[in-house]
Amino acid sequence: MSRSKQLAKNTAIIALGKICTQFMSFFLFPLYTALLSAEEYGIVDLFSTYIMLFIPLITFQMEQALFRHLIDARDNENEKKVLISTVIAFAIFQTSLYSIIFFIVQNFIHNEYKYFLFTNVVVYIFSEIMLQLARGLGDNKTYALGSFITAISTMLLNILFIVVLKLGAAGMFQAIFLANLFCITFIFFRKKVYSYIGLQSVKIKKIRELLKYSFPLVPNSLSWWILNASDRIVVSIFLGVAANGILAVSSKFSSIYISFYNIFNLTWMESATLHIQDEDRDDFFSNTISTVLRLFSSICFCIIAVMPFMFPFLINEKFESAYYQIPIYMLAALLNMLLASYSVVYIALKMTKKMAKTAAFAGIINIISLMIMVKGIGLYAASISSVIAYGSMMIYRYFDIKKYVNIRFEKGLLITNLLMLVFLFISYYQMNQLLNMIAFLVTLTYTAFVNRELIKDMLNMLMVHLQKKTS
Repeated sequence: MSRSKQLAKNTAIIALGKICTQFMSFFLFPLYTALLSAEEYGIVDLFSTYIMLFIPLITFQMEQALFRHLIDARDNENEKKVLISTVIAFAIFQTSLYSIIFFIVQNFIHNEYKYFLFTNVVVYIFSEIMLQLARGLGDNKTYALGSFITAISTMLLNILFIVVLKLGAAGMFQAIFLANLFCITFIFFRKKVYSYIGLQSVKIKKIRELLKYSFPLVPNSLSWWILNASDRIVVSIFLGVAANGILAVSSKFSSIYISFYNIFNLTWMESATLHIQDEDRDDFFSNTISTVLRLFSSICFCIIAVMPFMFPFLINEKFESAYYQIPIYMLAALLNMLLASYSVVYIALKMTKKMAKTAAFAGIINIISLMIMVKGIGLYAASISSVIAYGSMMIYRYFDIKKYVNIRFEKGLLITNLLMLVFLFISYYQMNQLLNMIAFLVTLTYTAFVNRELIKDMLNMLMVHLQKKTS
């Protein structure tokens, strides 16, 4: 099977496990904004932000090292046992330390939801280990099913806890905890993880080897956390928790967009790792990234174009000020998507220190620009600082990565994308129904035109598949 077909197949497998849940989450969004106050939604988002900060500090990103090293050990059963046993033992040790520290400092935390900072961190850690284990073993179906179980359980439990039992923010935290627990249980038994675990397989030397790869990812992860989460903390401090609820709603659409890209990026990362030493890697990387740019920039434009019509139906009126931040966050997400598409080169070449350096660079830019602007322009400071940070990192990483892989972009595509963005921003903020309809039709036409080859290939694949079914 060709590299492109294998990439498409793996992407399709993971996509099937995630797309339907993303759509369900999207259409349940009105339920959350209707039944939770801005303060409740803000506290859930803020605590989730803290949880994402704690995880890399506890795990040292060992789950990422597990994924990367399992790829190289797929034909070595003994090495797989050593890797899995060592990482799980390390995670148990680290979460035990976290437990001790938490129960010492929890007396100084005066918040009714504080214990979710303990329980949810622990289940997130082991859920992520199970998911990366499945990916590392090349079982994308199990990864997709595990992700599906987490997402569908979260949504169903949210309906139970929020709508039926009226538990509010506490209900959302409980749903997250149980959903991740279901994921851990499912993968643990489906992949027979217990058969890979043995005390004799835990190697201190292997911990040092894995940490050499994973530890530089910690500052990288923290920098990404600053990029994605500093907005929440600064806004909560300067503008209040309710303002953070508005911010959480306005960035929800860009988060959904990025989650769709991440479906592809999971398999793209694996494919790039497997083919980074190929002689024609420059062409392979350039062609793949150009195709991805066409598709995902079109999706971004479509979201912006449809939002003037969909926003009143999706979002409760108490969050209406979120409308003005959405296209700016979508632009930040588009820049994030583009830089992520070629940043897989760092992972493929095991250059995690480079990732940490460039992410730290962007994180510093984000926090400085945010602090400078927040008092003057309020919520706009959060979205605009994200654009500045992602844009800076995109440019920096592009020229740095060219030292290793010569990735080429189509200048014509970049120019037309820029023109489309300008047109969509003008029509969006004019808030004129006729102009918005024209913008929507232009976007659909543009999408069909720039993706015509991809659409043609997909139709041909579908026809071949149907012919095989009927023959």
